[in-house]
Amino acid sequence: MLMFIPSSITTLLSILTLAFFFPTVAGYPIRLALRGLGCRIRKRTKGKRELIRARVRVEEEDYRSRKDRQSKAEDDDWEKVERYASDAPGGSIEENGWDGFVGFFHPFCNAGGGGERVLWAAVRATQKRWPKAICVIYTGDQDVDKTAMLKNIERRFNIQLYPPTVIFCYLSTRRYVLSTTYPHFTLLGQSLGSLILAYDAFTLLVPDIFVDTMGYAFALALSNFLFPSVPTGAYVHYPTISTDMLDSLDDKTGHKGLNAGAGTGWKGLAKRQYWHAFARLYGWVGSTIDVVMCNSSWTSGHINALWLPARKTRKQNREPVVIFPPVAVSDLEGIKIDLLSERQSREPSILYVAQFRPEKNHALILRAFARFLKQFRIRNSASSDSTPNPSSPSTSNSEPKLILIGSVRHSSPDETHIYNLRLLAHELKIRDNTTFICDASWPTVLDNLRHASVGTNAMWNEHFGIGIVEYQAAGLISVVHDSGGPKMDIVVDLDDGATGFRAATEVEFAAAFEAALALPEAERVAMRARARKSAQRFTEEEFVRKWLTQMEKLVDLRRQRAGRCCLHLQTFGVFGV
Repeated sequence: MLMFIPSSITTLLSILTLAFFFPTVAGYPIRLALRGLGCRIRKRTKGKRELIRARVRVEEEDYRSRKDRQSKAEDDDWEKVERYASDAPGGSIEENGWDGFVGFFHPFCNAGGGGERVLWAAVRATQKRWPKAICVIYTGDQDVDKTAMLKNIERRFNIQLYPPTVIFCYLSTRRYVLSTTYPHFTLLGQSLGSLILAYDAFTLLVPDIFVDTMGYAFALALSNFLFPSVPTGAYVHYPTISTDMLDSLDDKTGHKGLNAGAGTGWKGLAKRQYWHAFARLYGWVGSTIDVVMCNSSWTSGHINALWLPARKTRKQNREPVVIFPPVAVSDLEGIKIDLLSERQSREPSILYVAQFRPEKNHALILRAFARFLKQFRIRNSASSDSTPNPSSPSTSNSEPKLILIGSVRHSSPDETHIYNLRLLAHELKIRDNTTFICDASWPTVLDNLRHASVGTNAMWNEHFGIGIVEYQAAGLISVVHDSGGPKMDIVVDLDDGATGFRAATEVEFAAAFEAALALPEAERVAMRARARKSAQRFTEEEFVRKWLTQMEKLVDLRRQRAGRCCLHLQTFGVFGV
């Protein structure tokens, strides 16, 4: 696996492996060597920091001159400091004036999924809280420049950033974290690959705070070894390995992910031993992170199980904090939920908003929809001589539609995947009732949310499900997989009734589609209203408040550690520092 890695990086990986497995006194010389390397990297990139600050000043002057030609109110939105975290400490001019570099490690920042919405909402919140801070995005999207990236963010997520203080550092080693690079030992390969990618990032610029928003815990551990004065934060969407993954090896139903039932035979035994060993290593890596945030109760439970035993020695920030992802609930509240809209605007369509990736299990939805549509046509044909009931789409003359909306990572297996999905729709004879929309803009998504009746999601153990909350906020009736975040946090019963349906198999999804579309008008409207009420738990304002509370901790840690970098090395004259 290491044969494709440059010799200098192989040496670094060897040193890091020794540091991981000898964390006590025996590993102290190795840690000391890594800190010396970190100091050298910091010195080499110091000039880059000054160049970036100078460029930010120039861009700010240009930006303000252009904004002066526009409305003063629009300009003031960025000049004033907006403090969302009302319960966070501080708030003085000195605190608002913190001007450090916050590094966001997100190699696929142009992917357009829920994880990217979290990233950009976090960047915007950080900008407004600390207007002088510089947000550095480490990305491998070398084909997208800053201007195009910011336009994509606004188009996809309706999020406007302050351009001068957003800096993109382009990584050239992203191939080392692709699953296709490691046909065997993929988990370990990608984790070691993230070390290479993080090292690439640090040689471009060493931040004052390093935050991973994509799930590369090993990258944060590397930062901890190289730069002890740099606080690290993790926003975990999905654990690299989970106890559910370990349990799925014994699953006989085939419903628990891509590795269900893979624990049999000698290969299964080897996979079991490998996964358990990796889980222990992953748990130790998690102990090195200063602040841990999780996107759902499900993710938090697994991170607690894997990381907490190794984090018990920490004096503060020991347990992860659940911060639900930001959802544009306010953008969707304009969609009316009443009997008139039910009759005039809603169509008997099922909407699936998710990236076109295998784990999203679009194939299950296509098969379930084909089963449901077949039964619908049989019933409709049998009742063609009877009087239609306008209150039930399942008996109307309008056939149900399936609309699949999602982003596609181009030049990747995603393109082949969506091609295969189109073939499957053709084979199932539902092509005329199925629409694929790739890389849709936010207005397009909004229009479909306004007219669809049902929103669905079929991923096993979906970590959260931003799209599902959007369904609820728009008043759609959710039909989602009975696992993960949708089961634990989102599609739950309120005091006055259900907010949607949950299913696990093709038959169950087909039955849930029928049940959702066959509800009487009054009950459909009532369920839509309950769903919108449920969505209020996941607003952008709530995300920002909690995010800034955790960022305050990282800024405080940075202030406490300032000036300590390489102090002990200078004392002993190590590495000539």
